Amino acid sequence: MGTLLGFDYGAAKIGIAVGQTVTGTATPLATLRAVGQRPDWAAIGRLIDEWQPEALVVGLPQDMDDSDTEVTAPARRFARQLEGRFRLPVHMMDERLTSREALQIAGYRPRAVEELDAIAARLILETWLSEHAH
Repeated sequence: MGTLLGFDYGAAKIGIAVGQTVTGTATPLATLRAVGQRPDWAAIGRLIDEWQPEALVVGLPQDMDDSDTEVTAPARRFARQLEGRFRLPVHMMDERLTSREALQIAGYRPRAVEELDAIAARLILETWLSEHAH
């Protein structure tokens, strides 16, 4: 398949990672802050232009009992908007516990805390890649 971008959606910030189907690995790329309470579509568009992904993967926030959280519907809406704006396939991926794991990876360092959303996006994307390896 090639290159994919992964997204950890949040109302205030969106973490983004880039990954490769060949290696099954991903790298944190950026954390974009919302612009006027909306995703920074221009910055997302620039990343899509730069990386030319084959598809996009958006984290699906759910509680441990599979129930929706307050962010589930906005994350689904963000995924639909990505698909509509950029005409790329968008896959949803369970993101339970990725924020906790990202915090452990970051090691609670001040600079790393700024990168948490991008690290979470990396974990979301790597999970999707491992589940869809051929």
